[in-house]
Amino acid sequence: MTAALNRQISERLEEAASLLEKQQASPFRVSAYRRAAGMLAGLEPDVGEILEREGMNGLMALPGVGRGIANAIAEMVARGRWTLLDRLRGELDPVSLFQSVPGLGPELAKRIHERLDVDTLEALEVAAHDGRLEAVPGVGPRRAAAIRNHLYSALKRVSAPPHATAAPSPPVPLLLAVDADYREKAKADKLPTIAPKRFNPEGKAWLPVMHVTRDGWHFSVLFSNTPRAHALNRTRDWVVVYYYDDEHHEGQHTVVTETRGPLAGERVVRGRESECRAVYESDCVDP
Repeated sequence: MTAALNRQISERLEEAASLLEKQQASPFRVSAYRRAAGMLAGLEPDVGEILEREGMNGLMALPGVGRGIANAIAEMVARGRWTLLDRLRGELDPVSLFQSVPGLGPELAKRIHERLDVDTLEALEVAAHDGRLEAVPGVGPRRAAAIRNHLYSALKRVSAPPHATAAPSPPVPLLLAVDADYREKAKADKLPTIAPKRFNPEGKAWLPVMHVTRDGWHFSVLFSNTPRAHALNRTRDWVVVYYYDDEHHEGQHTVVTETRGPLAGERVVRGRESECRAVYESDCVDP
């Protein structure tokens, strides 16, 4: 008899495939999730037991399961939820997610989300390694170290610990080109929309979403739906770009219109302003 956990994960993979299809994602990605969902629906050994006994290699040995789907299965086993599915549903709530980390109450979780523009535990772990987290008021070096240690323990079955200087990231010209493509298509109403759960009491499907693959990077792009973006009336300016490569190194960046300094009026990737300035000076942003 198929394990209940297998059926639950199968249903989530199938739901993700259906949502990606509606959101005009790559047919190959849709098919991959559907194949894995079908395999799990008929699998008798419990995937949680496979993961516990054989680790990620055990999951990737299953038919139709590569590293990305193995990461997804491991996240669902470890946390009982799947961040990607929450995002596809429009239900991603980073503040609640961050409160699952010991020592992070609602106010501090909200401050971290707003100051760092990160939405996932993986992105929070990167911030804990590269020094940004401890700079958030109320965190400091000691609490950042505790959060870093907890996240390493919580995420180690899902992915390797990040290294702030080594983790690959899309080049700035590519991020700016994806941002420009998204904003142009969103303005022309050429993108599917989702109804985010937050700040949307009417349940209106207003948030455009774009899934695209370029130069070996896979992107999911949305306008920022954060409290700060709403407060500053920048929900149609701030663009969040989630990405992963074929090795499933993943992360996110926020692209905004700069309001001050030498790049005022230009689109910039937060945290990579010096690279953006070099790009504009060399005039190599893709049209």
